[in-house]
Amino acid sequence: MTPSFEKLQNELKQLPGLGRRSAERIALDLLVVKPDRLDNLVKSLQTAAEKVKQCEICGNLTEDDKCSICNDATRDKFTLCVVEEITDMFAIDRSEVYKGLYHILHGKLSPINGVGPDALNFNSLKSRIVSEDINEIILSLSNDIEGEATCHFIQENIIEDKSINVTRIGFGLPSGGDIVYADAVTLRSALESRKSYK
Repeated sequence: MTPSFEKLQNELKQLPGLGRRSAERIALDLLVVKPDRLDNLVKSLQTAAEKVKQCEICGNLTEDDKCSICNDATRDKFTLCVVEEITDMFAIDRSEVYKGLYHILHGKLSPINGVGPDALNFNSLKSRIVSEDINEIILSLSNDIEGEATCHFIQENIIEDKSINVTRIGFGLPSGGDIVYADAVTLRSALESRKSYK
């Protein structure tokens, strides 16, 4: 292994979801198997780094001041779904169930990891709640201690208008999942999120 190859592999390994073996395979593919892809990849990375930024309203990715979702006049402007990461927004939007607006926090409160309120997109959220005609805020955050703490912080410190309906997404068993394989937290959430069966 050459020093340059090792450096490339180490850089790839820093990306989320890539371990040593995956980084090694990608590096070999780019350098040996299909080297013609390398130029396009480098150009795409450079272009994205220059053009892509955060939406000034919600925190989504955009090449303009506002993202396509904030600019979409057909979306429900009265409902705001708060998520941790852009990938969470992608997942919810792909479901085609939710047609409102989003607000991306870019993380969740985690004092142990040094993530406090100043590190998250709370100021923009507070401004939106005051300036926009929001009827409902859906808290779509993780079902863990940090997610719960973040939801509590939003409700106690960000939402001053107590007439706004604040809801939390339900958690439970995945479709096709067997009860026997579910952990206690998932089962508790599934039972607490139950609804009328007709």
